[in-house]
Amino acid sequence: MTPTALIRWVAAQCLCYPDERLLREQLPLMREALAELPGPSGAPEGTRSPGSPESAGDAAAGLPAFLDHLAATPELDLAAHYVATFDSRNRRCLYLTWWTTGDTRNRGAALVAVKDFYRRYGMAGDFGGELPDFLPVMLEFAALAGDTAGTELLDGHRAGLELLRLSVEQSGSPYAAVLRAVCGTLPGPSPRTREEAKALARSGPPQELVGIDLAPAPIPASALWQKVTS
Repeated sequence: MTPTALIRWVAAQCLCYPDERLLREQLPLMREALAELPGPSGAPEGTRSPGSPESAGDAAAGLPAFLDHLAATPELDLAAHYVATFDSRNRRCLYLTWWTTGDTRNRGAALVAVKDFYRRYGMAGDFGGELPDFLPVMLEFAALAGDTAGTELLDGHRAGLELLRLSVEQSGSPYAAVLRAVCGTLPGPSPRTREEAKALARSGPPQELVGIDLAPAPIPASALWQKVTS
């Protein structure tokens, strides 16, 4: 995996419900993945080259401390905090189409569009029983399908992703470090206010994505995904 893909894979695991599998099996693998990344460069946000090893080191800077938090906190406390943090009633929803459609009839079409995007890159799955717009599902796709496809998917939902980050940061949750890492893998600086984040939905993705070759990348095996041929 590329450095960007490693960050997205680690973030996908971090944003799943903190059960015994995550804490006993995935946590050591996440530490190994982060050990492959370079350290932070210290470059100011907005001056880093997206996808470069140095940029990845900056984006991942807060993840080791979050993994330490997972390791040091009792499982029941982690579970209670996760449920309290990611609640749509508190405007901290992990289902990204919710941010643009809410619980309306338009959300069905938005979910179909996400599934169609996955199939465009030759992938399908049952998503572990989750909806296709569940952020950990989207991040695992982004890690497995290649940086270009992953960036196109996440940047298409950038407004919701950044609004989620801002809301979790405001709550003071350790999960803010994970969301900052995800946003740090995308082109350009993150918005600093809710108004700036909402403006992303009106302006569309950054211009540097336009015209990029979006040919499908080879897909490794995964528990959530399978390659499709039609």
